[in-house]
Amino acid sequence: MTVLTETAYAKVNLTLRILGRRADGYHELESLVVFTRIAGDTLTLVPGEELGLTVTGPRATASGDISDNLVLKATRALMARCDGLRVGHFTLDKHLPVAAGLGGGSVDAGTALRLLANANGLMWDDPRVFEAARATGADVPVCFFPYACFMEGIGDVLSERLGLPCTFCVLANPGVSLATKDVFAALNMRTGDCLPLAHIQRFPPLGRVSGPEPIARLSELIEWVSGECNDLEPPAIALQPVIGRVLNALRAQTGCRLARMSGSGATCFGLFDDEAAAQAAAAAMAARHPEWWVRADVLS
Repeated sequence: MTVLTETAYAKVNLTLRILGRRADGYHELESLVVFTRIAGDTLTLVPGEELGLTVTGPRATASGDISDNLVLKATRALMARCDGLRVGHFTLDKHLPVAAGLGGGSVDAGTALRLLANANGLMWDDPRVFEAARATGADVPVCFFPYACFMEGIGDVLSERLGLPCTFCVLANPGVSLATKDVFAALNMRTGDCLPLAHIQRFPPLGRVSGPEPIARLSELIEWVSGECNDLEPPAIALQPVIGRVLNALRAQTGCRLARMSGSGATCFGLFDDEAAAQAAAAAMAARHPEWWVRADVLS
């Protein structure tokens, strides 16, 4: 029997601007998104007639009720759009922190859609797959294609794949969960509100232009990212002040070029020039804060 397996790599928002709140309650945003190449969950599909899901791993309990899992939601969304879709039994080996700003549930859902597309001979650009991703969650479309891109809209307008240098990083989560809805509520943005923008959009979305110029050097990437921000960082810190401690710990590490919170938190990242510096920083932080989830990784 054919068994299909993929890694659901973590999503990291290097930047996140909240442009305004729509009448339907969603927020318009702009974000430069990259993905890890080490940290992630593992999702396996054994194709068959009956849909099922087993969750294992160190974060299995924290992932909540299986009936609410986005892997099943994404599968049902694709089944509703593809008559006769062959599904099967999924096994999710859960390692990423939950409600941590790493897109854990969304990257699992995006990976499930890739496995189903492969199992059914569907092209990845099949509009039914994209619609299923969008119906599952606002940031599932970007997680279906786990590569660096610029994201707009509510998360459903994506640029072409960006030519970015591989970036060494340290990821750190203090062991607290933050619900995205709570962070947006703390942002306290009313319908029609807009935050002031002090940046020039460098990465136009797919369909408007052919694509951005590649950034070859890490120094150029860090320079651009440094001129941006994460608009959700202040309200997240207000809800969980320990995030500020994580950022200070990252900034104190030798070789850290930039530290910022990812997504709606509470995971933070620090960017480093090389693997050795990132590994040393991760080891130092893990030793000082054994209760935190700390990983050295590569972003691309």
